[in-house]
Amino acid sequence: MSDYLAKVEEIIAEHQGIRDSVRRVGESVSDQEALSSLRSADSDWVAGRPELLEQKQSRLKETLDYLEDGMRKHFAREEEVLPSVLGEFLMRALLLEHQEILKTIDRSRSVALNTKFSGMSREALESRDSEIKQTVDGLCRLVEGHADKEDLMLETVKIALDKGK
Repeated sequence: MSDYLAKVEEIIAEHQGIRDSVRRVGESVSDQEALSSLRSADSDWVAGRPELLEQKQSRLKETLDYLEDGMRKHFAREEEVLPSVLGEFLMRALLLEHQEILKTIDRSRSVALNTKFSGMSREALESRDSEIKQTVDGLCRLVEGHADKEDLMLETVKIALDKGK
């Protein structure tokens, strides 16, 4: 029992790290600097400032790669440790969510990184920036919601394991 308890506590602690990673993903696209520049610049902004969005795009790629790597490692750990603790049906539900999160990371990467900003009109730049933010915000909500659900399940299991000592 104490072995399971220690593993459950470690996974709960890992969730805080995941939340920190998710915040970094959100921060990499919520930077208003590029959008402010876009709105306040002269009409020559389009020719001279898409590099701000390209820099933001590069930071987002790095952050998504980091998040995906961390999530894959965390999921592998959970998928090794939790089946004996959670049982077949809860574990199956978690596996489905893990798959959905990884697919959403891929979709976010596609939306965010398959854009060439050079030569786009101001309106197209604003629209694309907004679409990228919405996509990443959805990913952040998905990952945070998943971690919250897991925390609730694991805290409940933790109570049972504590009482079973």
